Amino acid sequence: MNPTAAERDTAWPALPFSEWQATAETLQLWTQIVGKVRLTLSPWINHSWHVTFYLTARGLTTSPIPYGLHTFELRFDFIDHHLQILKSDGQQHLIELRPKAVTQFYREVMQGLAELELPVKINLLPNEIPDGIPFDRDETHRSYDPEFANRFWRVLVQADRVFKKFRSRFCGKCSPVHFFWGSFDLAVTRFSGRPAPPHPGGVPRLPDEITREAYSQEVSSLGFWPGSAASPTAVFYSYAYPAPTGFAEAKVSPNEAFYSTQLGEFLLPYEAVRKAASPDDALLDFAQSTYDAASLLGKWDRVALDEAHLHPPRA
Repeated sequence: MNPTAAERDTAWPALPFSEWQATAETLQLWTQIVGKVRLTLSPWINHSWHVTFYLTARGLTTSPIPYGLHTFELRFDFIDHHLQILKSDGQQHLIELRPKAVTQFYREVMQGLAELELPVKINLLPNEIPDGIPFDRDETHRSYDPEFANRFWRVLVQADRVFKKFRSRFCGKCSPVHFFWGSFDLAVTRFSGRPAPPHPGGVPRLPDEITREAYSQEVSSLGFWPGSAASPTAVFYSYAYPAPTGFAEAKVSPNEAFYSTQLGEFLLPYEAVRKAASPDDALLDFAQSTYDAASLLGKWDRVALDEAHLHPPRA
């Protein structure tokens, strides 16, 4: 059953980047500070899966992070607007999310961890942001609009839900649905099972060896990105690495989807999804048609990988 217009607008709110750019840029840096805590303390997992965040019923979480015989977790709450640090011995610490400079947020996070006897030192340079300012010196980014932070989270909730439905159709190696704080996007990635040629690298403030390891295997990836100053449009995206011959010319759905030669991927404006009669169907059509283009043109073993061969147990 398709949602009513009111239900759709609540679940899939408008997210014009120009109206929350300052908050988005500040929030991305805050998530990087928290993400680097997980990066510093977690064992390495292939494709950098040990650094990502996950959706919760109230925001984003690092998931449990090991610390000696303890574990702890950092949770962004975009309803009550705080960062919660939870430790396995029952202690916790709250940091208010409100307009404040990145340097102040950084100090508050480090102080909160120290008070819980979880001291850590992180790399202070932002990743994947050209000309980024070290966290402990950034007085420039200091915006936080709770309404738009909440809208952003609500969009992620819907994308996460639909991405998981799409993920369930595949029985090969597939990533979780996770949020990358470096690129500030939500993604799920399918793998063909074959190695890929070395990636050229070149991502700003990200070592090439990290990028090459992440793309060491052939993939088809689906994601949501809220936009940036250089490209201020929220979009769903889908790309293949390596892109098979004819991928850019493939016909995909829905009609609003198009191939960006600049980015080398298919894009579907978020507005087209939120205004569709059934946003779920529009997004699933985009996900399936772009995966079909990547996997069929790339000659993936669809017989072995697709959902027809999944046999979930019955109660």
